[in-house]
Amino acid sequence: MVQRIEHRCLFWQWKLTHAQRNTLRNQTELITAATRQILRGSATCRQRHNSPLPIADRIYRVVRWTKQGSLVWLLLCLLVCTSGVRAQIDSFDRQTVEIFGTVFAETGNRPVEGAIVNIRLDTGGTFVSVLTDWSGRFRVQRLEPGAYEIFVEEPNYEPAHVTLQLPRGPSPPLELSLKSSNRSLVRRTDYAISVRELKIPMQARNAFEKGLQRLAKQDAAGSLTQFARATAGFPDYYEAYYHIGVADLRLGREEEAAQAFQRAIDLSGGRYAWAQFALGLVLYRRGEYAEAETVIRQGLNQDENSAIGHLLLSLALFRESRLDEAEKSAGDALWRKSGFALPYLVLADIHGRRGEYARELQNLDAYLKLEPNGPASKRVREIHEGVQRIIFRTKAQE
Repeated sequence: MVQRIEHRCLFWQWKLTHAQRNTLRNQTELITAATRQILRGSATCRQRHNSPLPIADRIYRVVRWTKQGSLVWLLLCLLVCTSGVRAQIDSFDRQTVEIFGTVFAETGNRPVEGAIVNIRLDTGGTFVSVLTDWSGRFRVQRLEPGAYEIFVEEPNYEPAHVTLQLPRGPSPPLELSLKSSNRSLVRRTDYAISVRELKIPMQARNAFEKGLQRLAKQDAAGSLTQFARATAGFPDYYEAYYHIGVADLRLGREEEAAQAFQRAIDLSGGRYAWAQFALGLVLYRRGEYAEAETVIRQGLNQDENSAIGHLLLSLALFRESRLDEAEKSAGDALWRKSGFALPYLVLADIHGRRGEYARELQNLDAYLKLEPNGPASKRVREIHEGVQRIIFRTKAQE
């Protein structure tokens, strides 16, 4: 799904300005990195928890392939290390309210099966994802009383939002309608060119474009030559320094990559969020989670609506064992980008760490709904089966 969303943009990418094309490439770079991080397995984790197939314990491996860049696949290697059987599913007993309802398609008023219903506590923390059944119904039990936001998404429909106040006791059933999405590629005519873009010499710009082409062809070393020419022709070319960092990561030159990302940050005056997210990812890979959190938050100060930024922040917070904050950040990523599958794996890890296996399964279901045939789907299905076995064994021991 992530790849398909980005490729939809490539149809008209050639008409965008220089800065707008960079935005598209940068999104794909970081999503690829995130994907690789979240899916990397770990024998250590498997031995420690005797879990069937964790999605990760070690963080980061230099990316060797990606169509548009490297930093999305990097993240597919990171998370979901399911917890041990010792934790009990009945840890939800303290929660006393529930949300239930039905999702309909506005046209024909027919129930929508398999829609993703995301429910989060307005004050942060609790975040639950469920799929509707064949009759469009959903039910989430044992929630804390409070104000909840409900977000429903389904391919080919516009997302639906509703806010609900839940006192103690039963809540009224909800009926949520989804409108068909009529989104289409609209030809734009308002492409503005910034003063800075006009200052970039054509020779430097051409070298930059050639470097991007080299990266797309997996020629990281060749791309460095072109990016060096770009920076020689325009020393303030912070986008080129960012991609130098990407190329260095592919070549296993982590320290050089960190320096390039820092150079991009310095040249942009701290206003280039993608470089900050990338540097945060490198720090995360080193196990410097607090430092990674700081840099990623600086990037979010520049681009608060970045779903990738909130996803990376949730990873750092998870490693700092700040699970409530990590859950909120993963939810923020979902809230900012419908159809974004990766945060569901982070949420699955969080619920697995808590021993909330029923909710972990719901997160994995949501991921597979969005990525049924993605590069991670086979592994996620194996994890799904393993968590089901954990639940079965736990119930058998009760």
